[in-house]
Amino acid sequence: MTKLSVNINKIATLRNARGANNPDLVKVALDAERFGAQGITVHPRPDERHIRYVDVMELKDKVQTEFNIEGYPDQRYMEIIRLARPAQATLVPDPPEALTSNTGWDTIKHQEMLQDIIAELHEYGVRTSIFINPETKYFEAAKATGTDRVELYTEPYASRYPQDREKAVAPYVEVAKLARELGLGLNAGHDLDLHNLKYLKENIPYLDEVSIGHALICDALYYGLENTIQMYRRQLEIEN
Repeated sequence: MTKLSVNINKIATLRNARGANNPDLVKVALDAERFGAQGITVHPRPDERHIRYVDVMELKDKVQTEFNIEGYPDQRYMEIIRLARPAQATLVPDPPEALTSNTGWDTIKHQEMLQDIIAELHEYGVRTSIFINPETKYFEAAKATGTDRVELYTEPYASRYPQDREKAVAPYVEVAKLARELGLGLNAGHDLDLHNLKYLKENIPYLDEVSIGHALICDALYYGLENTIQMYRRQLEIEN
């Protein structure tokens, strides 16, 4: 079964626009779980433009499903993980000023650094995942870092899907098979939505988890959060 982790960054962005606590981020996270989310994802950036440090500390004792914290593994991020002890830490290579994550790790160039970081995260009892592009050359090196999982960066898939979905998914199928051969767990995320998610799942039935935020929250404006989460869950309910 592929789990759906709901990224609540956009909820925090909406709250921060008015400076109060509406919408209540913790309540939304708990409601999302009640509505069927099998995980909650946050990405606390240094400027706290959406998720804040205090949000992570409040959520860590409230989230009942899998708590996933994304981020660039600087000293600040590592301290957050040490204190929060989430189910999963997802390492992304984007600099602090980036608008959103837009590429995966060069696991060859950064292999030694990632090995050290992942070893520390494992000391905290936290499962690790590293953001990675759908290029086979990065997967052997990813395995060597000691990571538990890789998260496929799916923006290229999503952008090419409307023109030729078979070509769009082909490199992901190839690297997914390689990841499985190497014994790496497999996550996916970025620009997945109600149009392209089912096809990805059909072609990579053994995905462990997808993390979806922006598109899901946009859909919730029309369909409501509970209905939207169920709609996304149905895209993933395909027998292996």
